[in-house]
Amino acid sequence: MTPGIELVRLPGLTGSGPEAHAAVTDPGRMVFTAAACPVDPEGSTVAVGDVVGQARRVVDNLAQVLEAAGAGLGDVLRTTVHVVTTDRADLDAVREVLREAFGSHAAPCTLVGVTVLGRADQLVEAEAVAVRDSWQEPGPPDDAATLDE
Repeated sequence: MTPGIELVRLPGLTGSGPEAHAAVTDPGRMVFTAAACPVDPEGSTVAVGDVVGQARRVVDNLAQVLEAAGAGLGDVLRTTVHVVTTDRADLDAVREVLREAFGSHAAPCTLVGVTVLGRADQLVEAEAVAVRDSWQEPGPPDDAATLDE
């Protein structure tokens, strides 16, 4: 886990689970991901009809995006996960996949049942906010002239 992330847990909070309720960090290099989808390298939806299989692919894809941005699952401050379902058992199954993937790094997670997502046959998507502990080379922009306007 990146130094400087403090996971905050409130023991008396109603419905308290193993995930942290909040994450606090000093100023750093934030990574905000788009929603990771359950797609293979060709862009096809995988594990059609299988919420657990799709959740596993979503986590794998999310980890790849974070790695490309210079972070990892242990650098995540929070996630938001959408699952197409009206069955709490599906949410519990996805929560278990997340626990397996994140291990002891139980960052805050919002897990929501929804009616539809953006891709055909898609049942799960997840987005994350992470912080990396330093700039990757070649480093941050030196002046305003190097920033997109």
